[in-house]
Amino acid sequence: MFNLNQIIPGEIKNDDFYSQLSNWASNQELKTFLEIGSSSGGGSTKALVDGIKTRVSLDGVYLFCMELSRPRFVHLSEAYAAEAFVKTYNVSSVAVNEFPSIEEVDFFYHNVKTNINNATLKTVLEWRDQDISYIKYHALDANGIQFIRQANNISQFDFVLIDGSEFTGERELLQTIGAKIIALDDINAFKCHAAFNILSSHFAYELISLNRDVRNGFAIFQKRY
Repeated sequence: MFNLNQIIPGEIKNDDFYSQLSNWASNQELKTFLEIGSSSGGGSTKALVDGIKTRVSLDGVYLFCMELSRPRFVHLSEAYAAEAFVKTYNVSSVAVNEFPSIEEVDFFYHNVKTNINNATLKTVLEWRDQDISYIKYHALDANGIQFIRQANNISQFDFVLIDGSEFTGERELLQTIGAKIIALDDINAFKCHAAFNILSSHFAYELISLNRDVRNGFAIFQKRY
């Protein structure tokens, strides 16, 4: 796990997930995009931006980018300052009290075998503490998804990419379920394991793309109706 003050290269790049994100971003029926975990903008953000820019019309199209790390947020904002449809936010997707408890992480670690078991439980819990401490120190203890929705008068996003903190994927899904397209990264880890299971059994969603072999796995779901 990288320190939140580190600038890191885009992880979703030149792979199947990158291509599919770009393809969906070019879909004229989708207008509002929410990217949870934009980092410095070199990975999935670029895929979405490049796809959106292939459209004939950008009328009503917006990409809302969320990034907790301040150094990465600065790079993100500078990289897309010229793109009027990109709106960047230095926020946490969820408030601190919405993070999973230590007991929840402990239970998952010992009962669900995923790639997170490549690290020790002590290390995993230190990652959780790092995220929470960062949010508190930088006075970002608020629900960023709700803030973006309210600030832009959006009842529901058309497209959501969940790729934020290792510990918030399920909480982020519960706030964005209803979107036409929901893309999950890191389904073979704590981050989106529960979110994947929820959508897989949800009557209103259909799994349209799954690849467990790209990094920590990804999945894309489409709303049936």
